[in-house]
Amino acid sequence: MTAQHHFRPDPPAVAWTGLPIAVVGIGADGWDGLSKIADAELRRCEVVFGSARQLDLLPGDVRAERVRWPSPLVPALPGLLTECADRRLAVLASGDPMFYGIGVTLAGIVGPAALRVLPQPSSAALACARLGWPLAETPVVSVVGRPLACVLPDLSDGRRLLVLSADDRTPPALADLLRDNGFGDSTLTVLSQLGGPAERHVSGRARDWSDGIDPRVIDPLNLVALTCVADPRAPRLTRLPGLPDESYGGDGQLTKSEVRALSVAALAPAPGELLWDIGGGSGTIAIEWCRTHPSCRAVSFETLAARRAQIADNSVALGVPHLAVRGRVPEELARLPAEFANPDAIFLGGGLTGDGLFETCWSHLRQGGRLVANAVTAESESLLVSWSKVHGGTLRRVQIHRGEALGAFTAWRPQLPITQWTVVKSGPGG
Repeated sequence: MTAQHHFRPDPPAVAWTGLPIAVVGIGADGWDGLSKIADAELRRCEVVFGSARQLDLLPGDVRAERVRWPSPLVPALPGLLTECADRRLAVLASGDPMFYGIGVTLAGIVGPAALRVLPQPSSAALACARLGWPLAETPVVSVVGRPLACVLPDLSDGRRLLVLSADDRTPPALADLLRDNGFGDSTLTVLSQLGGPAERHVSGRARDWSDGIDPRVIDPLNLVALTCVADPRAPRLTRLPGLPDESYGGDGQLTKSEVRALSVAALAPAPGELLWDIGGGSGTIAIEWCRTHPSCRAVSFETLAARRAQIADNSVALGVPHLAVRGRVPEELARLPAEFANPDAIFLGGGLTGDGLFETCWSHLRQGGRLVANAVTAESESLLVSWSKVHGGTLRRVQIHRGEALGAFTAWRPQLPITQWTVVKSGPGG
């Protein structure tokens, strides 16, 4: 069970009036690993929810009705809980319910005050205990219900991280991902059934994984510890903006790396924030916004279908497959899900001269949000000057020169100058 990052939480979906719901973490060691408090909570409840595996861990003298989770789970949860609101409820979770677990989902549905969470050690805590790694300094990436490509932005030479597996197919797929992205010499240690009597550890190199590891020794309940080793010839791709232009596929319609770094810095992404990228091209601005933090989100608006396809391809290749790709503004706004409305920042990289485009975007930008617009033509530059007189902000002009060969010598080749307007929306009229 996973949940998205929420930094501006919505009100609970269900106004809970029943007794607090006991959310009990249970490890691979089963019932014997529970505390006396957790044991007592489960023995006095009337209904216990959980997976089939978790419910099978309950001893026969726990008399509560046992209800297996339906599939899909999350849409059914409000109704399930409401039906049993007049009974004493408990929910079984794996390990720590608040660590990528059902506890996070329940807190969003009924509110934290409606829960009594009793955690066990998380899989990450147990893994770090086995490996001697510092838990507070070890990043964790979950690929449970998420594309494996989400791991890519966290890879860097010498880094150690934990990957929460979806099942026993995750480790070999992860080894392939590492090999194909310049990290073939990295070490994977698969820790299965952590904390239980069947606990097992298996290690190997990414590039040798398929030949050296028998897939039958990998349990579906596992976690992968990575020690990253980068190929020194591979491109260096960090979370900072300004990735090499060669990192992107497509027709060459992209914001160049130097201007991209300046533009994303001006947009100033913070964890959990949402960007609208207008005129996506190859998706560079939206992709590098999302790479700054796992919880950053973006919608890239692009008129041409071929470019929308290349944005989607680039987002997967660079580890942000959650990037949403849409068509033309303003037509798409009527179909935009509520979660993508009222962005924290907007980048205008194309279509500046389109009738009413700026006004439409400005009306949707939240108060306190930032807008950054780049212009390369005299016509679009004049618009930035006009808008700045009305809304304030900062105007700057940037020109990049790149050193290129000129015979046996090096010459500076000028790129097109960029005029950039940065503004914060404030006050009733913006």
